[in-house]
Amino acid sequence: MANGFSYLSLTSFRNYREISFETGLEQGRGAIVLTGRNGAGKTNLLEAVSYLAPGSGLRQASIAEIELRQASNHFPTGAGPEDIARPGGMAWAVHARYLGRGGEHALGTGRDPLAQAQSGRERRISRLNGANLRSQAGFAEILTVLWLTPQMDRLFSEAAASRRRFLDRLVYGLDPAHAARVAAYEQAMRERARILRGEAPMASGTDINAWLSGLESEMAAQAVAIAAARLDAVASLNAAMAEAIGPFPQAELAVAGSVEESLGSMSALQAEDLLRERLAAARGSDADSGITGWGTHRSDLEVTLAGRHLGGTPLRAGDCSTGEQKALLIAIILAEARLSTRRRGEPPVILLDEVAAHLDRQRREALFAELQALSAQCWLTGTERDIFQPLDGWAQFMTAGDGRLLPDSN
Repeated sequence: MANGFSYLSLTSFRNYREISFETGLEQGRGAIVLTGRNGAGKTNLLEAVSYLAPGSGLRQASIAEIELRQASNHFPTGAGPEDIARPGGMAWAVHARYLGRGGEHALGTGRDPLAQAQSGRERRISRLNGANLRSQAGFAEILTVLWLTPQMDRLFSEAAASRRRFLDRLVYGLDPAHAARVAAYEQAMRERARILRGEAPMASGTDINAWLSGLESEMAAQAVAIAAARLDAVASLNAAMAEAIGPFPQAELAVAGSVEESLGSMSALQAEDLLRERLAAARGSDADSGITGWGTHRSDLEVTLAGRHLGGTPLRAGDCSTGEQKALLIAIILAEARLSTRRRGEPPVILLDEVAAHLDRQRREALFAELQALSAQCWLTGTERDIFQPLDGWAQFMTAGDGRLLPDSN
């Protein structure tokens, strides 16, 4: 049996008050095709699936943004119009069953309804097989989720943070422990920043310099492991893309960052020592600027088009046409899917939002053929059903609209 989500349910999520459905996985359906008009909620369903992976989902939305806000004439027991219409009313939640090489797993995530009252801050909770996870990074041990959205068309021209998140999601699929490393690094960095700003409550007599040294040691150790995993992933992806055949262009990836650069000329222990020294020396400037100047949170993913040059230098992805940039992104995702399948023993779940409509027929059919060859569960959206005709028999077709999801009768 193929791996993937066999069941999904949403509560108070975006425009969905409450829906649940079987995906058809257990009946041999390898794809879910969601069609409907623009604004019908197709992307919302893909976003819900993306929350069953490390990170903040495919839209990078805040916890409060996701809550159902539209008033309705039908409410869950005990709720009224004011509960549905205002943020913080009914807590949003996503639940799913995932079938994989490790058997069946129950996954869930959503807004903690008590966090706002108790701490004044929004908090998201995640559960796996009935037990609370420390963070959503724990989902990476069970499955890999990849996605492409129209917003990612600007990835190569946006700030480095977007490309860095994209790179780390690729690494999650090859090295499940990477998500926990990134979470630990970011937690230590946030705590260090709070202390430097004088915002962290400290017990009387606490040696602040010793506390900072401990956090900087944690950051240095995690950063070197993060950088090493990124470099390994990029090298493996470049090799996987070089093996590809078909109409998609070949990308060449590289990581630019101080820690990654250090690993090119010294041992991991020496790189740790160097970053720890840099962090200690930068305490004053970091406190003044409010920005941590050194670390893997400042690295960037560099992408060039293989075999193409501009003025004698490799052609950067950001200088390619819009269509070529989208094709490069697809090539990277397909290479990641092939590589992840080999390393983890099962393909990732792939979310493609409005991707097929912007490809010519040759590339669209090549994409569908490769997805089927991977045996990966794919979630695809589009306004027109006709372009997905090659997936008949393999996909379950559904229509989204007015907060509902209906099986396609065609």
